[in-house]
Amino acid sequence: MPKLTIDGLEVTVEPGTSIIQAVEQLGIEIPRFCYHDKLSVPANCRMCLVEVEKSPKPVASCAMPCADDMKVYTNSPMAQKARKGVIEMLLINHPLDCPICDEGGECDLQDQTVAYGFDRSRYREEKRAVKDKDLGPLVKTVMTRCIHCTRCVRFGEEIAGVEELGVLNRGEYLEIGTYIQQLVTSEMSGNIIDICPVGALTSKPYEFTARPWELRKTQSVDVSDAVGSNIRIDTRGGEVLRVLPRLHEDVNEEWISDKARFCIDGLKNQRLDRPYIRQNGKLQPANWPQAFEEIAKRLKGVKGERIGAVVGDLADCESIIALKDFMRTLGSTNIECRQDGAQFDASEPCGWRFNTTIAGIEKADAILLIGTNPRTEAALINARIRKTWLAKHIKIGVIGQQIDLNYPYKYLGAGPETLEELAKGKGAFADVLLKAQAPMLILGPGAVCRDDGLEIHALARKVAEKYNMLRDGWNGFNLLHTQASRVGALELGFTGGDLDKMLKGDVLYLLGADEIPVNRIGKDTFVIYQGHHGDRAAARADVILPGAAYTEKNAIYVNNEGRPQLAKQAVFAPGEAREDWKIIRALSEIAGKALPYDDIAQVRARLVEANPIFGAIDAIKPATWKPFGKDGDCDKSPFGEYIANFYMTDAISRASKVMAECTDAFEQGKKEKTGTHG
Repeated sequence: MPKLTIDGLEVTVEPGTSIIQAVEQLGIEIPRFCYHDKLSVPANCRMCLVEVEKSPKPVASCAMPCADDMKVYTNSPMAQKARKGVIEMLLINHPLDCPICDEGGECDLQDQTVAYGFDRSRYREEKRAVKDKDLGPLVKTVMTRCIHCTRCVRFGEEIAGVEELGVLNRGEYLEIGTYIQQLVTSEMSGNIIDICPVGALTSKPYEFTARPWELRKTQSVDVSDAVGSNIRIDTRGGEVLRVLPRLHEDVNEEWISDKARFCIDGLKNQRLDRPYIRQNGKLQPANWPQAFEEIAKRLKGVKGERIGAVVGDLADCESIIALKDFMRTLGSTNIECRQDGAQFDASEPCGWRFNTTIAGIEKADAILLIGTNPRTEAALINARIRKTWLAKHIKIGVIGQQIDLNYPYKYLGAGPETLEELAKGKGAFADVLLKAQAPMLILGPGAVCRDDGLEIHALARKVAEKYNMLRDGWNGFNLLHTQASRVGALELGFTGGDLDKMLKGDVLYLLGADEIPVNRIGKDTFVIYQGHHGDRAAARADVILPGAAYTEKNAIYVNNEGRPQLAKQAVFAPGEAREDWKIIRALSEIAGKALPYDDIAQVRARLVEANPIFGAIDAIKPATWKPFGKDGDCDKSPFGEYIANFYMTDAISRASKVMAECTDAFEQGKKEKTGTHG
């Protein structure tokens, strides 16, 4: 292992470590523009120049590997002079529009000019101008500010897998753009805003809204899918203005999807801010006592088996346990979290968790995708699969629809017949799985949201068992969910009800359940809707109870892996809306079935009592492997598409004008494109 001296300090590093990485281990700062630790090294900005003893000129520390007995000086007169020269060259054509640039206060060029630059310029000629590019409704471009660091190009090629941005021309005429005029179609395009070190790429929905020092920052968790991406919510006053990714190497690294980042304007639209009661066929505003009394009156005398409760996609674990306990006091066991009708065995956690873990995808050497499109169902998981393919060129097989996943795969077949063949050891991909040391499969909602879902679930288990996906330290079986509430509800046992019977019962309690088939609800069924948006189910409700959105409450969500994470309150809920567990607690008292907790600490103690995983936030307790599913014949029909529109999957994103613009701009174009794979 190389041992070198940096600024008089000795350090030993792993072979292949670059100087800039070694310097960071010592806590010494080296400026950079093009270097990014998640991207390849182009070494084209030259801002990270350092002096290496016996080298006649400064060395780019990002591209130079460490060697034995190397002596590095990060702040010598040679390094300082070189950096001042780089800054001076960058500012030759850079516009001095900091007062109007959205990057002001967060601009790397601005900060490094102050720290490492010169106090004057020798350049007197006119600055060049570059035409702005139209990249779509999300990313605003001011390409005259671009310093050609190529971070956005490398992100598209390496992380997102969408090679639409590139470097055009040479010399003075060099610029970043699309080869032909087109939009950037990645579901993760917003991340190029974060990695751009200047104001060339900024957020179009956020432009001219606020400066960073005006914002209050709250650490939280995204609920637009079941990945559980760590986010930072930036607010001013009582309004959410921006959502940014927060580093979590095991979950989302430092990326988030465009839906997580840009759907937040939906938090202001179609909000429920007061209770409503249906009178003479129309919903009329009411107060809390009136709404509770109406519900208590309708619950009185109703048998438990005629009462049902359904949990929606964005519900937090505190409200789920409160609703479950309330239903139990009413004598009802008709509870369900699978409002999409997914049929899989909920009895064993190993059967419905992402057992490999998201970070564990990188250990796999063969991946089988069954009835899933991870690009739309879990964009960050798809990016992790692409990262693994780039690093090791692993074999990937797909059973289901032929789709563009941004990496090559072998198409195996359309439905259960192909899966059955694989379970018998037949098919070309069987050899790949047999030879693999760490094979894994991902069973998607397109495979289990059908009548024979339990049989498909069992068939996938047999494939996992046949191809050595289960051994000490490795569990390659994964069920992919798309709902932020789903795994938490399964961990709390919020299953077991017959959805069809519940929809025809006397009383139906919908906790943000907007994906429920509203047209199948019985004409005489009394519907209680508790949620934060006036979406599909709210229109059918007889009583509406206004709840808080994920940015407006302290809550726990469990992601696909079974990892409990904390979401923290960033703003207050509008009007008379309240946190969901508090609403259920207050209602239980009016109904004469008071729940035994009064504050959030007591509710969380109840969560731990119900399932010990809630006692260890951000930790995963591996599930023990046990048999699950149901043996039987499968329907021969092919696996279908689960998410038709990535940008609109829940009440918040459907209320978002930005997501509506994305639907118009991107989804229409995607329908016209067809991908070929081999």
